[in-house]
Amino acid sequence: MNRKPMKQVLPTVAVLVVLAILAVTLLAGCAAGPSQVSKSGPQLWGENCARCHNVRPPASLNDAEWDLALMHMRTRAGLTTSETEKVGTFLKAAN
Repeated sequence: MNRKPMKQVLPTVAVLVVLAILAVTLLAGCAAGPSQVSKSGPQLWGENCARCHNVRPPASLNDAEWDLALMHMRTRAGLTTSETEKVGTFLKAAN
């Protein structure tokens, strides 16, 4: 009978378990959750803008001013292009 000693089998199993857990964690972390994808412009505006300062009423700036503010704040808030467009659509609807 060719059996591997128990000392050789356990580290191999432990490594495989750790690799499997790591793979699942990485895959789950890379997928965008449905709540991130389905958020509306007003939700994104409230959650991201209010994080750092008091939010301005949407009618306080014109479309060109909101474009400039959104370009700057997109980088600062870490918003995606889609999220920025949703926020911009919401803000410009008040003008």
